[in-house]
Amino acid sequence: MMSKLFRNILAGTLPLVVLALPAQAGTPRTLPARDGAHAPIVRTEPVQGVYNQSWYNYVADINEADKELTSDLKRATDREDRADAWEEYEVELADADKDYVKEMRQRGYKVGRVTVLAYND
Repeated sequence: MMSKLFRNILAGTLPLVVLALPAQAGTPRTLPARDGAHAPIVRTEPVQGVYNQSWYNYVADINEADKELTSDLKRATDREDRADAWEEYEVELADADKDYVKEMRQRGYKVGRVTVLAYND
């Protein structure tokens, strides 16, 4: 009898916990761009609005890359160290996005990205 009560309690509260997670995980922290460069592109919303394990892994990868960059920049002693830190960060962001897109495509989701080009006449 106790296990049935416990299951009912979990069934009632677990969806609330799951619903609370996407709001937090859907907005990964980004850092400003290095001098003379554009900020790296980081997804702020999951593909087709689907919050799944692939999305949470992507957010975790982005957060880890941010922490590594912050740490590397604090330890940098010269311009070359800072450039290396930013280069590594950009590679990690690209890898995270590539892995996320690949996983979502394998699950049947269409992944698109719009690029706007400006022409100066």
